Amino acid sequence: MSSILLKDATIVTVDAEDSIVHGDLLIEDDRIVSVEPNKSKADFTIDAGNCAVIPGFIQTHIHLCQTLFRSAADDLALIDWLKKRVWPMEAAHSPESIAASARLGIAELIKGGTTCALTMETVHHTSEVFRVVLESGFRATVGKCMMDKGDEVPGGLRERTEDSIRDSIALLEQWHDADNGRIRYCFAPRFAVSCTRELLEQVSRLARERSVMIHTHASENRTECEMVESETGMRNVAYLDHVGLTGRDVVLAHCVHLADDEIEVLRQTQTNVAHCPSSNLKLGSGIAPIAKLLANEILVSLGADGAPCNNRLDMFTEMRSAALLQKALHGPEVLPARRVLRMATIDGARTLGLQDDLGTIEVGKKADLSLIRLDHLHTSPRSEDVVSSIVYSAQASDVQSVVVDGRMLMNNRELLTLDERSIIEQANTQTSELLQRAGLN
Repeated sequence: MSSILLKDATIVTVDAEDSIVHGDLLIEDDRIVSVEPNKSKADFTIDAGNCAVIPGFIQTHIHLCQTLFRSAADDLALIDWLKKRVWPMEAAHSPESIAASARLGIAELIKGGTTCALTMETVHHTSEVFRVVLESGFRATVGKCMMDKGDEVPGGLRERTEDSIRDSIALLEQWHDADNGRIRYCFAPRFAVSCTRELLEQVSRLARERSVMIHTHASENRTECEMVESETGMRNVAYLDHVGLTGRDVVLAHCVHLADDEIEVLRQTQTNVAHCPSSNLKLGSGIAPIAKLLANEILVSLGADGAPCNNRLDMFTEMRSAALLQKALHGPEVLPARRVLRMATIDGARTLGLQDDLGTIEVGKKADLSLIRLDHLHTSPRSEDVVSSIVYSAQASDVQSVVVDGRMLMNNRELLTLDERSIIEQANTQTSELLQRAGLN
């Protein structure tokens, strides 16, 4: 369809003034062309009278390849979680299972109002994830996981440095900026523990030469931090800075355990932090110093991480958790609802360098939007503070419709580009076969 009209909506723009407009929103092709009361006609009209329209959520740390691992790696600390469960399962992936995992994850993200994600996949079969992103209409920046180090890494994941670089560049050249920029590539070295210094330095150089992002994990777990310091003589963020993995085009997931001088490195280099509160809690990793990072003007966005360490890919959960954790530590005034919604939308867009096109509802921007019903029991009575209702009361099941690039991906809770029943059936079949290959069933 070439035009969509959302009528009588409460439009939460998340613009510089946090404006809220009561009226109609008109989409033509892939852009927002009007945000005001009007009498416009369109090819397709949605009555949004009981809905808030928001910019689509942007999650900046996801592992689509892990969605099939949901409930298969619970109640373990990070390093054991990786070695005993997640790495063996990743090594057992086939092209069919990784495609099924990506479809399941993307379907869940869309149904929860997420329209864009930064995702790190496993070592092999990343092209299958790109194909699923393409067919689904979802927006994503995808990276092949890079791992060329570690005695306890399964043979199916351990790479030679030159092979990891070659395969990453091949994916970049095939997929970066595909489908009018909806699909992008990033370099994704897993973390300092599983990457040689040579690999990290080459990634730093190549990312700048090719103008793509770097997405990695950092300082998630105390044991991880101790391992890095023992091997390098430096704390994690200091080491990453030393090898060139800091800067405006770098996203560090987690950053739970940071010294003050590491926070200063993040501030000076304008490195982005992806906060994953539910994952950090479930793995027992700790609580990231988000209030302190924001006070130092470090850009912080949100992500659910993967299904085996959350176990939901739900931005409503992450917004609420992020706010409540910082309030428990620093008082109820910290991270108010409007600030958290910005982390879930425009700050995610800024993290990805897409703030000119995404993250707010403004004329001329891409039409990546979610409609949230606010007339259910748990969101009633209707509050004058609609943002508070979205952040503290709403749930993923309240999302009614989702638009990406001007295309309806879901309407009235029905997925339009993916077959939900088939996705669930394939996920069950492929998970059973994957666990058998991994020797974990």
